[in-house]
Amino acid sequence: MAHLQPITEHAAQILPFRRSSAPRPEPLALSPPQFEGTEIEFLRQELASGWLAPAGPTPRRFEAALSAAMDQPHAVAVNSGTAALHLGYHLLGVQPGDEVWTSTLTFVATVAPAVQMGATPRFLDVDPQSWTLDPALLRQELAAAARRGRLPRVVVPVDLYGQAADMPAIRAACGEWGVPVLSDSACGLGALQHGRPAGHGADLVAVSFNGNKIVSTGGGGALLGPGEARIARARQLATQAREPAPHYQHETTGYNYAMSCVLAAIGLAQLPSLERRVAARRAIFARYREELAALPGLTFMPEPGWARATRWLTAAQIDPARFGAGREALRQALEAEGIESRPVWKPLHLQPAFRDAPRAGGEVAAGFFERGLCLPSGSGMSSEAQFRAVATLRALHRG
Repeated sequence: MAHLQPITEHAAQILPFRRSSAPRPEPLALSPPQFEGTEIEFLRQELASGWLAPAGPTPRRFEAALSAAMDQPHAVAVNSGTAALHLGYHLLGVQPGDEVWTSTLTFVATVAPAVQMGATPRFLDVDPQSWTLDPALLRQELAAAARRGRLPRVVVPVDLYGQAADMPAIRAACGEWGVPVLSDSACGLGALQHGRPAGHGADLVAVSFNGNKIVSTGGGGALLGPGEARIARARQLATQAREPAPHYQHETTGYNYAMSCVLAAIGLAQLPSLERRVAARRAIFARYREELAALPGLTFMPEPGWARATRWLTAAQIDPARFGAGREALRQALEAEGIESRPVWKPLHLQPAFRDAPRAGGEVAAGFFERGLCLPSGSGMSSEAQFRAVATLRALHRG
């Protein structure tokens, strides 16, 4: 693996405070899409075929490729990861008044569809060794809920920043009480847990192909699972619940969620490079860790022995007392250099929208938010571009 060259003392002193008239470097995005160079040809073929709407053959080809990549028998491609989660909640029977449990350290889309369906979210803390849903806490809370006679309708573990949740442990806890599992694997494509793809073992798995994901179609998502009937039902709901008839027949209403042929074509162009993209992001993470290891007060998101994270985003924690500056100071210093970074997710139990929601714990996740920063991690980022971020962090520490 190529290493960054050591930064000179002079460069370390001036980099964050550049006042030169020299051209400013190009902005460095957190996780821009990476293009293979084959997307144009895939799109050209798609346009030549005359298919643009979801009804063409390309979405089915993409679904088959995705099923193989995630070791899931069935898949339906949709227009967003949020749509996939909504369909998952619908298929698992979420009704107004139900409880839906999930990790508090996640994006709002994890629970937004369930809340909009009338469910109550309950937020659980994360395991410090994986930053994902704590299986021991989950088991404890499920036992207490069973005694109260109010088990959740569904538990939703989240694959965080390319780190897969511990599905066997989560599934074992939920299985004891017959609670289904919907895996929010929006950021989990390419990750492994216990040798299996992210989400494997859940009743349903939702993934995302948003513009910043490791495979990006500019939008889109998919719902996968072992149950053929469930995925067939999801497909029908995603296409306005149209019945098989020569005319438009509807026994119920559905949603306009199907993925277009154009997005599916882009996905087909990129999916074969998934392992290479994972390797690139893992190499970026390793380079950050190696080049910044000497800085006291800066540590990185761990990887449990049962997991292979994609390192979709490199997440670090900063101890202000030891580093000499806090997370926000680092973010602002990077921003001044045209380098995008982002705080770790603000836990949902701290969000005003969920101020009254029940929770179990949350202190671990709150600490990660207070200290955590995500660094530029794009699969196509050069070592020279990464050097800019490394140099800025080193300079701020020395300052």
